[in-house]
Amino acid sequence: MKKIGYWLYQPYKFLVFIPLFLVFSIVFSLFAAGFSIIVNPKVGSFWGATWARFTGCITPMFVKVKGRENINKKQSYVIVANHQSGYDIFTLYGWIGIDFRWIMKKELRKAPAIGYASYKVGHIFLDRSSPRAAIESINEAKQKLINGTSVVIFPEGTRSGSNTMGSFKKGAFKIAFELELPILPVTLVNTHKIYRKGFQLLPGTVEMHIHQPINTVEYMNKQDELREKTRNIIASSLPLEENS
Repeated sequence: MKKIGYWLYQPYKFLVFIPLFLVFSIVFSLFAAGFSIIVNPKVGSFWGATWARFTGCITPMFVKVKGRENINKKQSYVIVANHQSGYDIFTLYGWIGIDFRWIMKKELRKAPAIGYASYKVGHIFLDRSSPRAAIESINEAKQKLINGTSVVIFPEGTRSGSNTMGSFKKGAFKIAFELELPILPVTLVNTHKIYRKGFQLLPGTVEMHIHQPINTVEYMNKQDELREKTRNIIASSLPLEENS
């Protein structure tokens, strides 16, 4: 049955989803850039979230969110999430319900339309060409992450392609300390079933679990302990039979 569903979906993917996604990615990028310039970056970011929800709608992807009560919208966070697929971006952007910025490689600044819009919205382009450049990127980020504007980091560094998780790299937690912000752990479930490598796309339902924030001040000299605690919290909401 799964194979039948997959092949029945293919004409829709190529004839409807891809054309709509490409056209509206450009449209929403222009809206995001334009409103960031005319009004402010938060309004520009609204169009990014709208783009994500539109993409979820035309996939279609249904999102169940748990734990929104753990968010203080006036507080800025370092949002730390597991990374299963490219659809993690749409899930977080469209459904977490708070203003945030992505940390991106500086090379993405040159991406057509989306790179320019991301720059105008205020997403953070991290330059790791030298220690000095990295420090300057962090200092720039500190100026943007105030009054409830947060940042998202995937500490695995790569997509797992499943409901399992890889090890968490230290860099994400180092950035959290440097930004002097609490960590907001988020678990994403089943996004890998929506999108896989090779542009294998299918409709389905995903979950997002928002956990209680962690005060990084309490772990200033215990970075490894903080990394392990964050990973355990995120893992606690993954399916037990698949998690490792």
